[in-house]
Amino acid sequence: MNRDNLTRILSMVANGSLSVKGARTKLETISFENIDYAQIDHHRSLRKGFPEVIFSEGKTSAQIIGIMKKMIIHENIVLATRLEKEKAKKITAVFKDAQYFQEAKFLWLKKKEPDITGRGKILVLSAGTSDIPVAKEAFLTAQAMGNRVESIFDVGVAGIHRLFAHQKQIMNADVLIVVAGMEGALPSVVAGMIQAPVIAVPTSIGYGTSFGGMAALLGMLNSCSSNIAVVNIDNGFGAGYMASSINHVSNNNLKVRD
Repeated sequence: MNRDNLTRILSMVANGSLSVKGARTKLETISFENIDYAQIDHHRSLRKGFPEVIFSEGKTSAQIIGIMKKMIIHENIVLATRLEKEKAKKITAVFKDAQYFQEAKFLWLKKKEPDITGRGKILVLSAGTSDIPVAKEAFLTAQAMGNRVESIFDVGVAGIHRLFAHQKQIMNADVLIVVAGMEGALPSVVAGMIQAPVIAVPTSIGYGTSFGGMAALLGMLNSCSSNIAVVNIDNGFGAGYMASSINHVSNNNLKVRD
């Protein structure tokens, strides 16, 4: 239940076009809705400014469809992450307007395009082409949450001159997401160039001693650049969400002030 829908229901009661009983029916699942295999947090949009996101790993396509059917009644956008192609085919057969991004394993269903509510610009960089799927998950998440988002791919430290060719774009970004596997060096380099916050995303890309992204994760956690925060391995969604939260700080009208 987002704020627009809640305002619409309350306005209808106020002007007499909706009865109190009718409003009660519409609002009785405003906290959460139990559909046996999921308890859908409809209140999250009011509490956090964005609806619950469906993590698709471990869920059947039927379960995802069931959750989406309940959510889209109340929300303008529904996201599903870590969604495999075969499941996506079944979902898009039911929701014709849903859009699936295979590389990012990401799906959204929108009633309308998100309003741009973020104050600045988010820039997503990937160290290598192999890191692009995680970078795109971050990009799409931030975009869905109402931000202006740009991307630069394949600018890792093995060819550092490629990064410096985009220095102006990097300097003009308000929040940066930097995605890297192997030794995970790129976020430190980028953070050393700028004052904006950098969200570092280690990926599981690399040879044996990368240990599935642990080497990149530890490298990022031990960065000497002080404007870096690190999310979990391959967590493009978490990076996109955090970048959006930072980009909306000055627009947060939910704060309680004395």
